[in-house]
Amino acid sequence: MNRYRGKVNAPAFPADRDWINIDRPLTLADLRGKIVLLEFWTFC
Repeated sequence: MNRYRGKVNAPAFPADRDWINIDRPLTLADLRGKIVLLEFWTFC
């Protein structure tokens, strides 16, 4: 049994995205091997 059947790669971040507390665009390669916390929030 293939443990990773149906695995989907994350899409790249848009190059023109503004980031907080970082001086250059963020890439997935920068995050490889690190723990990443995703927080989703909106203004309602």
